[in-house]
Amino acid sequence: MKRQILGSGIAVSLAALALVAGCGQQASQKAEAPAAATEAAAPATNEVAAAPAAEAPATNEVAAAAAPAAEAAAPAAAAAPAAGAMVLAIKDKAGATLSGDPVKGEAVFRQCQTCHVVTAGVNKVGPSLHNIIGRPAGQVAGFRYSEANKNSGITWTEQEIYTYLENPKARVPGTIMAFVGVKDSQKRADLVAYLKTHTN
Repeated sequence: MKRQILGSGIAVSLAALALVAGCGQQASQKAEAPAAATEAAAPATNEVAAAPAAEAPATNEVAAAAAPAAEAAAPAAAAAPAAGAMVLAIKDKAGATLSGDPVKGEAVFRQCQTCHVVTAGVNKVGPSLHNIIGRPAGQVAGFRYSEANKNSGITWTEQEIYTYLENPKARVPGTIMAFVGVKDSQKRADLVAYLKTHTN
């Protein structure tokens, strides 16, 4: 029995030495072909079941090789917009690109409907917001703008609308728009996405 334990100990020691000796080589192989290491996961796991003492390090190697691939996939998944959402030309205060859901934006727009519509040529208390993205401020025909709005120099980009809607009076001091703003950044992004669907 001592020989069997001693023999197992030697096999494990040899396997550990082989693992340590091959680390530098494996690191370069992982960088060149992470997919090959992932594909090798199934055979290595089966070999572990057949000879657990000698092959135990192989499971750790496979896990180590699979980890970078999983980490690389995580940022890509985080950057993808949710179903129904669109990526916008908007960056939040942290510099992250935002996406917005036009369906949710339509719900946010309900609070704007007292003064605005997205129908072309129809002004209410506020101007029509049809085709607002890309339009210079204070330019809708037939609407009486404040001097502050007309002379703001703003062109309504997605980013500018997003920033303006947080606090209109702070962005354009002297505006006659009485709206206090939408403080929630995602709701503002959703609202911009909705307005984008009404821009040709």
